[in-house]
Amino acid sequence: MKTKILALSALALAASSAAFAQSSGPQVTLYGILDANVQVLDGAARQTRVQSGGLSGSRFGVRGNEDLGGGLRAFFTLESGINVDDGTYGQNAFWGRQAFVGLGTPWGKVSLGRQYGSIYTLTNEFSQFSNVGTGASTAVIGGFGGYEPVRGGNVSAAANGGPARVNNSVKLESVNYGGFSAGALWGMGEVAGGTTDNRVADIYGRYTGHGVDAMVSLVDDKADALGQNLRTVSAAAAYDWNSFRFNGGVMQVDDRSAADRDGQGYWLGASYRLGQHLFKGQYVESKNDGALADGKTQAFGVGYQYDLSKRTALYSSVTRFKNDGVGYVSRAAGAIPAGLTTVNDRNLTEVVAGIRHSF
Repeated sequence: MKTKILALSALALAASSAAFAQSSGPQVTLYGILDANVQVLDGAARQTRVQSGGLSGSRFGVRGNEDLGGGLRAFFTLESGINVDDGTYGQNAFWGRQAFVGLGTPWGKVSLGRQYGSIYTLTNEFSQFSNVGTGASTAVIGGFGGYEPVRGGNVSAAANGGPARVNNSVKLESVNYGGFSAGALWGMGEVAGGTTDNRVADIYGRYTGHGVDAMVSLVDDKADALGQNLRTVSAAAAYDWNSFRFNGGVMQVDDRSAADRDGQGYWLGASYRLGQHLFKGQYVESKNDGALADGKTQAFGVGYQYDLSKRTALYSSVTRFKNDGVGYVSRAAGAIPAGLTTVNDRNLTEVVAGIRHSF
């Protein structure tokens, strides 16, 4: 009897040990990007300043995952934006870039927290100048009566922070099926007295294969308390051919509220890599069709990047911003200091030189 009991105990211990061994234990990674540049803006006046984020937004982050066995995986990301020029937070919150936790399965993954919406991904990964605050960036697109779909929106639903980054959100993403994947995000308003009237709904799809990368998205951003009801349809694609990369995208904002802050934008770009050298150019246009003001911003920029290593790069760019329209506020990829444009001289030339290091 004692022998049988010992044998059964050993078998149970072995089974439990095998089940526990399916988990490889948590893996945690510290990472970051430090990117700073000298920027010269020349318009009605001239100003030279040090800026943060010329190729990529500066950040510090922690991410991790744990294999739970059976095809399940737990994961998280905490990421803080940094303004390298003065040491302040990049998004007015310590974990302002991203903060989420989730579970991966054989069919896809689900995550909860502050997360990127599809507009951020689309305007970042399909643009030669990303969606940062310098160059012929997709950040030029926006300002439709104050609405900023690429930057995140100063009149977007306050409790959501969207549509570029969405607070209080639940995101579902499928696995890749033959190059195709899809996702959906819901940002909950959580506003007292109107929790169902303030929300961001976001659906998107993507295909990657045979040198082609393409993405489409639909974002519905609603905040009744602010009189906001906007729908943004976006599409972008890139094609890699040898050392060349060609890209483009379009965005259409339909304001269905009384404010009528309609607008659209598009961009076309190309790059060529020769060893450690990267040459690129891009044209971006943003057009405001709002009831209060009609206007257009055109940006054309060329850039050069020299990779000192896989982690460190030197870069430079020259961009011309042309602003036209009645009652239209001048635009560039980043904030324009007061006094650099006037009613009669709204155009700007930007010259940038900087360094990026990742770790």
